[in-house]
Amino acid sequence: MTPPRLLVLWVPDWPVLAHARAGRLPEEAPIALVAKNEVVACSAAARDDGVRRGMRQREAQARSPRLHVLRYDPALDARAFEPLLVALEQSLPGLHPLRPGTVAVRARGPARYYGGEKAAAVHVLGVARELGAPGARVGIADGLFAAERAAKSGADAATIVAPGATPAFLAPLPITLIDEDPRAGTALGAGVAAKARNGLRSELHRAELVSLLPRLGIRTLGEFAELGADDVLARFGPAGARLHARAGGRDARPATPRIPPRDVDAQVDFEPALERVDQIAFGVRQAADEFIAALLEQKLVCTALRVELVGDRGEASERVWLHPRSFSPAEVVDRVRWQVAGALDPKRSARPIEGELRSAVTRVRLSPEAVDPAGAHERGLWGTGPDEGVHSALSRVQGMVGHEGVLTAAPAGGRTPAERQALVPWGDRPLVARDPRRPWPGVLPPPAPSMVYELPRGIGVEDPAGKPVTVDERGALSGPPAVMVSPTGARRDLTAWAGPWPLDERWWDAEAARSVNRFQAVDSEGVAWLLVLDGGGWWAEGRYD
Repeated sequence: MTPPRLLVLWVPDWPVLAHARAGRLPEEAPIALVAKNEVVACSAAARDDGVRRGMRQREAQARSPRLHVLRYDPALDARAFEPLLVALEQSLPGLHPLRPGTVAVRARGPARYYGGEKAAAVHVLGVARELGAPGARVGIADGLFAAERAAKSGADAATIVAPGATPAFLAPLPITLIDEDPRAGTALGAGVAAKARNGLRSELHRAELVSLLPRLGIRTLGEFAELGADDVLARFGPAGARLHARAGGRDARPATPRIPPRDVDAQVDFEPALERVDQIAFGVRQAADEFIAALLEQKLVCTALRVELVGDRGEASERVWLHPRSFSPAEVVDRVRWQVAGALDPKRSARPIEGELRSAVTRVRLSPEAVDPAGAHERGLWGTGPDEGVHSALSRVQGMVGHEGVLTAAPAGGRTPAERQALVPWGDRPLVARDPRRPWPGVLPPPAPSMVYELPRGIGVEDPAGKPVTVDERGALSGPPAVMVSPTGARRDLTAWAGPWPLDERWWDAEAARSVNRFQAVDSEGVAWLLVLDGGGWWAEGRYD
């Protein structure tokens, strides 16, 4: 079957470009996008300094001291590419987005309309450059793989491979390009290579195959295409057969037209501008109803809401609100009210709001940041039981006392029990600064205390002779802990104890430095305690029930 003739538009370094504009950084600066401490994309200036994709963040910063490190946000990447897709769809219907920064379309229609494939390529490049993608490139060839490789080859803005010339165009290209995943083909165990050499049928992953072929002496797409199709199928399985067809210019994947998403954003303009929170909340009620109804018409619900406020002087306040389930119209109005209160008076909000308003509000815009199928949030036949009751009650209280009025605990990283919990407003997904999955040397082993006192309680600990127990610089106790004395004078005999476990933190910072010794003890009533001895004396920090 003859592959379809496709046109591919590719914007080099699009993720870097989108994040640089969002962060207001110069596009020519050395920039690296990092996910899980690994560079996933970098700018041309960063590559000139030696930064490469797949490199660890610390190594990248060592190679480029002036490097700007940004956290990769896939949602930002896709959202920034949407205006370009919308503009292209005005003149090129049937677009197939491959990924943010790359889009394909059947070349036959645009070529007929604009008078040839070259004219169509010039038009697409013009649209891309008008929308802020000056380095965009276009490739036209038989098949999706060849068209994308044409767009990424050479220095020409448009590369057109003549019909029927795709195998010759692909033949000299290195075999590593056959896999679209740039980080594929890193390492392969000797066992897979041995199976392939022995002619055993094996379902090899694409990355494994890309790593194996050069060791078998196949280094170009042309050399791989020269192998017999039946032999490739027998040795490498269906996955290898598909890659073999791709290397020979027989990529039959079509460009599936996308259905343009319906714009469900809601916007309310105030004339004159409003300063009172209750007036603004009342003004967005109808818009919130229509916003949720428009999503339900598409069988969607909103789980993350973006609220944008614009002041009379042009300043803007923007924030994304998260929800544990899905937003209702009343909850949308609540989020608008909370954000307006925090933006007009930042001291009223315990959490920072992106952008402070110095004037009255002239516009409120609601956008769905994340949506889910409505079927995934349908109520059960008999309701959702206690969970729904808890959510309704806490949301109602939160609506009365404010966003910061109802807090829930989330796990966080730290060495003490108090540090290992973070309070987040009800309904927000926890975004903690200290990752609990990271190693925290010095932390006590589980289980954690079931009760942690917000303010440690001062106590006394005595040895059998009635003398206070102390710990010297070498960690030796003056005597075994035998009695725990409460501030009221009540005494509890200690039947078992363990410790001390020293903890020295931030010795270089005089204000934040802390040096303590921790103990676990059990009293005569069977209650276990977490005790701490520091320069101020003994403290009960938590209790095990």
